[in-house]
Amino acid sequence: MAYDLISFDLDGTLVDSAAEIAEAANRALQDHGIARRPVHEITLLIGAGTRELMLKLLARAFLDQPALADRTDVDAVLASLDRHYAQTAGSSAAPYSGARAALVQLKHAGVKLACVSNKELRHLTRVLQATRLDAYFDLVVGGDSYEHKKPHAGVLTRVALELRVDTARMAHVGDSALDVQAARNAGVAAWAVPYGYNAGQPIEDAQPQRIFCNLLEVAAHALAQRRASPLETTACKT
Repeated sequence: MAYDLISFDLDGTLVDSAAEIAEAANRALQDHGIARRPVHEITLLIGAGTRELMLKLLARAFLDQPALADRTDVDAVLASLDRHYAQTAGSSAAPYSGARAALVQLKHAGVKLACVSNKELRHLTRVLQATRLDAYFDLVVGGDSYEHKKPHAGVLTRVALELRVDTARMAHVGDSALDVQAARNAGVAAWAVPYGYNAGQPIEDAQPQRIFCNLLEVAAHALAQRRASPLETTACKT
């Protein structure tokens, strides 16, 4: 199968952004007199969007200290998170090894590229610009770009529609079960990388169609398919 369009998740797939997300979340908690949470705990919540991440953090804080629930204005905490993340987005995020080179190779070969995240579009755009990945994408979709977010089928099917590519010739690459489900729901190839967040669970458990050690392997496979010469990938080292 020759792939004409590949969409990529952002956090945990293209860039390591956990530290800046965690810092924004912790600043928001502190604004409202709630103790900071460990970075590793916040990292495991990345994927569904910043609002969902904060709601989960608050739920954990309320379990630890039930009295917080009565005095915490959840909407105000969410507003604080948005404000702080506007400051931290792109401040420490870094592309994973091989990410930029993979995008260059795919772009040069004429493959259409999309970045599809559940992060709000304004924050997504800032991270892509800060990491200098923005120029490679034909379409950038945030969690507030469409009516639904991943894993809803309408997200990736609309990406294919906007870029005028049949979903049968599209693949989506992510680091989480949510991305795998999004691809399945839309009827596109479900590819994954093993180094992201995924709530701390092995990506193998989500049963993607293919797991690549890195994004250079993704590019090599996609380009080999376009040349009608399948390339075998090697087992990833852990």
